[in-house]
Amino acid sequence: MPAAAASSLRVSVSATDCYIVHEIYNGESAQDQFEYELEQALEAQYKYIVIEPTRIGDETARWITVGNCLHKTTVLAGTACLFTPLALPLDYSHYISLPAGVLSLACCTLYGISWQFDPCCKYQVEYDAYKLSRLPLHTLTSSTPVVLVRKDDLHRKRLHNTIALAALVYCVKKIYELYAV
Repeated sequence: MPAAAASSLRVSVSATDCYIVHEIYNGESAQDQFEYELEQALEAQYKYIVIEPTRIGDETARWITVGNCLHKTTVLAGTACLFTPLALPLDYSHYISLPAGVLSLACCTLYGISWQFDPCCKYQVEYDAYKLSRLPLHTLTSSTPVVLVRKDDLHRKRLHNTIALAALVYCVKKIYELYAV
């Protein structure tokens, strides 16, 4: 498809789908106001949230990155826990599978305590230039805003909870076999 045709298909995001936390300093409590606006936008469940203030944008992006890391560590460590006994001799597999299972459980627990009920965990940082071009970023004063997009994380949470639960069952069974016999 030619570039002209592709740009004519570009659809803008409606104002009800996008909220912009503008970087407007009016008083000493501007940072508190930015945080309050972000919290309200997260609670209102906007499809896109554009964070113009650099500090709060960076903090939010880091928070989301740490949550993603915990999720991925839960899944990968749990998978390693469950599949190591299939790949290694049974006499040695527990040296890898048990620590991997404990790591999976620890990350899942930390995610559940700190991230699961935070409205920010429903969002991911958007980097796709095409999707960003649909947003009203031309109205911003900041050249590096953080753009959040709301994503359905139900399947992701189910996956990491299921894998962590399976790793827990495996670890309890393996510890029982090692020490009860």
